[in-house]
Amino acid sequence: MPSCRAGVMLACALLASGVPGTTRAQSTADWQAGQDAAVRQSQAIMQKAEQQPGLLAQYRILHEAYLGNRNPVFHQVFDQYLAWFQSFLGDYPAASASFSIAQKPQPDDNPSPLSGGYTARPAIQAIADLARPYRAVFFNEAHNVPLTRTLTLQLLGKLRAEGFNYFAAETLSRSDGALQSRGYPIRASGFYTREPISAEMLRTAIRLGYRIVAYEADPDASGDERETEQASNLNRLVFKADPQARLVVNAGYAHIRESGKFLGGQSMAEHFRKLTGIDPLTIEQTVMFPHASADDDHPYYTAVTRKLQPAQPIIFERPDGKPWTLRAGYDVSVFFPAQTLRDGRPTWLDLGGLRRPYHVSALRCLRRFPCLVEARDAGEGEDAIPADRMVLNRAPASLSPGQLIPLAQAVPSGELYLRPGKYRLSYSHVRGGKTSGEIISVSASGN
Repeated sequence: MPSCRAGVMLACALLASGVPGTTRAQSTADWQAGQDAAVRQSQAIMQKAEQQPGLLAQYRILHEAYLGNRNPVFHQVFDQYLAWFQSFLGDYPAASASFSIAQKPQPDDNPSPLSGGYTARPAIQAIADLARPYRAVFFNEAHNVPLTRTLTLQLLGKLRAEGFNYFAAETLSRSDGALQSRGYPIRASGFYTREPISAEMLRTAIRLGYRIVAYEADPDASGDERETEQASNLNRLVFKADPQARLVVNAGYAHIRESGKFLGGQSMAEHFRKLTGIDPLTIEQTVMFPHASADDDHPYYTAVTRKLQPAQPIIFERPDGKPWTLRAGYDVSVFFPAQTLRDGRPTWLDLGGLRRPYHVSALRCLRRFPCLVEARDAGEGEDAIPADRMVLNRAPASLSPGQLIPLAQAVPSGELYLRPGKYRLSYSHVRGGKTSGEIISVSASGN
């Protein structure tokens, strides 16, 4: 279970997007009561799901609950749960579509960077340059859209070269004391780290020599209490322990916003700044990315991608080096490229060229569908979160999960995205049983 509750994270998402929580016909009290009930329902469904063996069986419980409840207030909360698990399964287009925050223009938006005076730069180099004088860099992410983790992951090497040596991530579990020495996350390492890109971010940080910091607040803390405790944990675990430390933080949505009201109090970043006296470089990544529906894209995003057609994440800077940000409280806003799908999966999974597509067939699924294919580094244990995973599913809707399909039916296939190296592939079905496995090698050129 995530140590921060879904209702809290939903509120963070709505606040970050400027989406109001009530309608004219609905009082604040009624909306809050409905949200509280939806959170309790969602948590109960999650608990039931997590008793099942394996991700496919867990997702089946969530999907049935999704189909069986048409209450829009319930879906405001629960669709985010569903989207998290779709991202865990590697179904990124579905995760993006299930929970999407419409990015409408806000009164406090700055003028578009296309209005004059700004130049686009590749974000990976520009942010490394901007970070040079800072002691802390805070990145945010949209939890069900792992695209918003990819730039952070790619920047870890450049930031390490600049002297950054601590990496902290939201919802990491303090109980996994072996994470650093083991070198890879397992299910007990955290919540969002069940998703392969999030897990790869941790692997990369450990491989580069970062000290990993689990800074999450007590599970009972919420609102301003949680933000205060997170900031205090960062100060105690990093800067009190190592006054010369330089820190990279990965958090969700507006937790990194340095000013403005947040959940009835102040954000983690604002508390951090007041507590430590350290001004973090804050990188906003949860607005300017391609949504499942173009109607949810911010108008600035639409205009920038149409005009510049960037092939990689970009930021905008003035001639004096000052970066553009959409709203106050953040230092810089990142624009991600338009999404391209290849065999149903986004090509940003290559992580800027660090990984290669590797074609897999469902032959080893032994005709049992849906079939989960997972790739683990050959040097890691069976408990490792995979480097990548995806679901192969071509069974007719009339068939029960795990039932055999006719031999004559076409065999589904797809592409995993993996760094060059040796991997163990495993194939499993909805009841948690593995059908088979194999060892593969991924070359620098892919298959």
